[in-house]
Amino acid sequence: MVQLLPTGLTASVAVAASSANLGPGFDSLGLALGLYDEVIVETVESGLVVQVEGEGAGQVPLTSDHLVVQGILRGLREVGVEAPGMVVRCRNAIPHQRGLGSSAAAVVGGLAVVNGLVAQLDRPGLSETQLIQLASEFEGHPDNAAAAVLGGAVVSWTASSGEGAADYAAVPLRLHPDIRLFPAIPQLRSSTAETRALLPEQVSHRDARFNLSRAALLVVALTERPDLLLAATEDVLHQPQRGAAQPESAAFLRLLRRHGIAAVLSGAGPAVIALTAATQLPAAVLDSPEARVFNVTEMPVGDAVKWNSGVAVPG
Repeated sequence: MVQLLPTGLTASVAVAASSANLGPGFDSLGLALGLYDEVIVETVESGLVVQVEGEGAGQVPLTSDHLVVQGILRGLREVGVEAPGMVVRCRNAIPHQRGLGSSAAAVVGGLAVVNGLVAQLDRPGLSETQLIQLASEFEGHPDNAAAAVLGGAVVSWTASSGEGAADYAAVPLRLHPDIRLFPAIPQLRSSTAETRALLPEQVSHRDARFNLSRAALLVVALTERPDLLLAATEDVLHQPQRGAAQPESAAFLRLLRRHGIAAVLSGAGPAVIALTAATQLPAAVLDSPEARVFNVTEMPVGDAVKWNSGVAVPG
C-alpha cells in the first residue's frame, strides 16, 4: 500500500560531479570530483515548484521534466510513498554539458533525497545498490551514476537480466593518495548524445585488445602505481573519434600528454581532466595558447552522495 508523505517534511542532499571513462574505461570507469550540486525538498499540500540557482538557471525545465524531479518521483515509487506536493530547490555548481556528470548528479540527487524524506517516517530508504541501479537506468550506463553514489574511483559494469532489462553494479577503488586531479573546464558545451553518435558500431579486435589492456592497467595505476598513469590512460575507442568535434579539447589533451601528464577527456567532453602525482601542472602547459579556453584548477576527489533529514545540506 502506498503511503502519503505528510506536509512539512524537508530533506537535503549533496552530490558530486564525476568524470567517466578516464581514457580506456569506456562506460565502465568513473571518478567523483569535489564539485557538488545541492537539492532541498519540502513536502507541501499540493503542486510542484522547482527553483534553480547557479548552473542551468533559466535553461532547465521547472516542471516534472526536470531530472531532479524525475529522480525524486522514481525514488518515491520505489519505496512505496507519494508526496502530495513538493517544493524542490536546486543549487547547482556542476557545469552542464561539459562531460562532468551533471545529469547523473541530478538523478542521483533526486533519488537520494528520498531517503531523507522517508527516514522521518522510519521507513527504509534506497540502498547504494538501488541508487546505482535506478540512476543508471536513467543514464543508460553506470559509470557516472556509480561515481556519484559511491564517491572516489569506481569500476562499474552492466549485465543482462535475461528479460531485456539491464542490471547495473559497481565497486569502489582505493584511489592512491598521491594522485591529484586537475580538471580543465571550457565554456564550450557539448551534447553527449551527439558525440556518442560519432563512435562506430563495431571496432577491430586489435583496438579492443588495446583498450582492454589499458583499462586493466589503469586499475593498477589508480590504486598502486601512479607512475603508470600515462600509459594506462591511452585510448583508441572513443577519444580520437570525438576529437574532430572538439578540436580545442583534443589539442589541449595532446599538449598535456606531450608533457608527460596523464590527461583524458572527461566523459564525452569537452572538459579534460589530468591525473598526476605532481603537485602542479607544468607552467609550459598552463601558459600555452591551448590552455586559454579552459579554466584549470586542482580539485579534490568527490565524496559519496550525502542526504540529510532537514534543511542542512551535508558538506
